[in-house]
Amino acid sequence: MDFVLDILDTYALDAVYAKIIPLSAFAAPESHRSHNASATAFLPAPSQWSKIVSFLPRPPLSIDDTSYSTLSSSLQISAWPRDYIPRQIISLAIFTLIGIHFLYFVFAGLSYKFIFNHEMRKHPRFLKSQEKLEIQSSLRAFPVITLLTLPWFLAEVRGYSMLYDGLDTYGYFYLFASAPFFLVFTDYCIYWVHRWLHLPIFYKTLHKPHHKWIIPTPFASHAFHPIDGYLQSVPYHLFVFLFPLHRLLYLGMFVFVNFWSIFIHDSDMITGHPLETIINGPAHHTLHHIYFTVNYGQYFTWADKAGKSYRQPESSLDPLLEVKAAKAAKSE
Repeated sequence: MDFVLDILDTYALDAVYAKIIPLSAFAAPESHRSHNASATAFLPAPSQWSKIVSFLPRPPLSIDDTSYSTLSSSLQISAWPRDYIPRQIISLAIFTLIGIHFLYFVFAGLSYKFIFNHEMRKHPRFLKSQEKLEIQSSLRAFPVITLLTLPWFLAEVRGYSMLYDGLDTYGYFYLFASAPFFLVFTDYCIYWVHRWLHLPIFYKTLHKPHHKWIIPTPFASHAFHPIDGYLQSVPYHLFVFLFPLHRLLYLGMFVFVNFWSIFIHDSDMITGHPLETIINGPAHHTLHHIYFTVNYGQYFTWADKAGKSYRQPESSLDPLLEVKAAKAAKSE
């Protein structure tokens, strides 16, 4: 996240913070003005906004009398520098909220339009106005998930993670191996988080809201109880505090996992592809939503096989068959 934040600061946020929380609001207290009238004569009278802003917390400023001679060229500098924690928290919160909404509506919208079989809307267990309910549930969850995730992102930005820059810092073999390693590690962790969420003590409150969507659409991908959504995201953040990962690869993996979460919620039951017994795809997750206690994995099937919770997708289990049966019954 520090890579993204640095770009945002350079091209947008430096100017925004300089405008909203300018250094000039704190630079020349009235006591200095009265004793240094000649040195501060060029400074404009503080605006009402500057007076309000002057009450905000800020890092210590060390400005002596001679500093005022250079202030005319620094009025567009913010009193909150890039490494000021409140600024970082606000910037990360805004970016995360905008980012997750963008990814959700773009990827889920495209998946719903071009991949999701709209015949599934006629399934007897498809809820009235379900897409609207899924979107509403997701939008309620996003702010809370963002708030819970901020400590992880802040720790990354402040250098406490093992994210790195150089392509050859840990060698090219590790660079390329770290992507599948990330997927395997997070898949296994999410398997157990997901399985524990199905325990009765947690299920009713935390995970049952997501299983309201028996026949999910891509918009159900993020329609979680916020604690549920956060817990299943923890492995992604935890990884970079345990293992090195290139920061651009980490950003790419974050986009990918959001795409994958949307992809597996399209109620698809296409079977027979060569990787079906290895990759936990849409058909596997469709069975999870129908039968609840199978296929907890996120990307792969191996954890489910080891945990004896694997169920092989079969064409006879396709929920679309119920749609066709209901249509045939009406036509008789």
